[in-house]
Amino acid sequence: MPVVLLDHDADFDGWRAAARALLAAEIPSDKIIWQVAGGQADLLAEVPTPLPQATASFSVPRRFVELAESVICHRDPARFALLYQALRRLRGSPKLFEDSADPLVHRLEAMAKSVGRDIHKMRAFVRFREIEEDSGTRFVAWFEPEHHIVRRNAGFFTRRFASMRWSILTPELCVHWDGDVLDFTPGATRADAPGGDPLEETWRTYYASIFNPARLKVKAMTKEMPKKYWRNMPETALVPSLIAAAGTRTTAMIAQAALPVADERYDSLAAVRAAANHCTRCPLYKDATQMVFGEGPADAKLMFVGEQPGDQEDLAGRPFVGPAGQKFNEALADAGIDRDDAYVTNAVKHFKFEPRGKRRLHKSPNAGEIDACRFWVDHERSLVKPRLVVALGATAARSLLGKATTISSVRGAPIDLADGSEAWVTIHPSFLLRQQDEASEQVEYARFVDDLRNIKSRLAALA
Repeated sequence: MPVVLLDHDADFDGWRAAARALLAAEIPSDKIIWQVAGGQADLLAEVPTPLPQATASFSVPRRFVELAESVICHRDPARFALLYQALRRLRGSPKLFEDSADPLVHRLEAMAKSVGRDIHKMRAFVRFREIEEDSGTRFVAWFEPEHHIVRRNAGFFTRRFASMRWSILTPELCVHWDGDVLDFTPGATRADAPGGDPLEETWRTYYASIFNPARLKVKAMTKEMPKKYWRNMPETALVPSLIAAAGTRTTAMIAQAALPVADERYDSLAAVRAAANHCTRCPLYKDATQMVFGEGPADAKLMFVGEQPGDQEDLAGRPFVGPAGQKFNEALADAGIDRDDAYVTNAVKHFKFEPRGKRRLHKSPNAGEIDACRFWVDHERSLVKPRLVVALGATAARSLLGKATTISSVRGAPIDLADGSEAWVTIHPSFLLRQQDEASEQVEYARFVDDLRNIKSRLAALA
């Protein structure tokens, strides 16, 4: 009786090579012993049988190959024999897999679907936690798959998190990526995974903010996100309290929905801010933590308009408080401008981003989003009545001028606006943070400060 030893639990290439040889030798499926190196079968393992060289082959439907690649990852120890049995039948019945009612086909398809669901859950419910090693930062996650899907899923995570150094620990097999090389090691325990990191609270704040109680369906949620995965995800600690408060929050949301959102007869910045808090003029409100309105004196003679809130602004609810905001404050001080005397806002009021692990990476707003939010910027300008408005970056310039404009074409020159104020265009402070070296940053910073000094001088001349 032939004994086949496969390299690992999901060794599709090894199974395929052995199946070809066994099929060529006309070995029936019930006469083959399938074993996995390092598996439980090793306790009673027999010596692997040298297999004959396959002298002929026959084509199989692509559907079978794709199905077999999934089924081979299933936890059922009979999977190797079942696939070989199907392969033997395919030789005489090429259209076997067109009959989903066939008991063998039905069983294999069910196994493949179960593996597919497990692959999806791993992609959806893995949560990385940041740790520091001697070699730098690494992101580590703990997951407990139902099937042998770690190798099959590794490619997804290397593509999705290509620039991160990460590890996914599971009870049977761990996978590691250092930005260049993918490596697999034996299984770990939950104790080997970190329990949390400083970003956990930020993630929980974000999740609580986007939770919509009016769309809550507990049964559907627990079906798609079984409770067994909750302990791996920081945000799920909030679920019981969010469910408990869902009824009250839904009632409040219905009452709030009756408030006017686009009434143009606002007599104060506070009224505009209150209306903007309920803005749905573009889809960005759905994922952002909150609307970030402008701040500063209601009669400021100088107004700065940036692009959009960043990650820190989205959480704090204030404009220009993150890294770019710090650089902005530094430049204002060097130019002799007191930020407290200026009104500071953004062209787009909600944070647009794409998730990257637990981080939220800035994504530039598109023309439709800029134009939709111009409604609020125009109200801010009409109430503050600044003498001079500064567009920080191309997004802000589009908002003020109503068309796409390159910074280089209008930088450093006054532009008359329809309401009688004057616009100036310069870079956004985040541009300084993107410079490749310190020397380039110093040059661009000096130009930015010069722009601000010229703006200060111009404002004095207009007074």
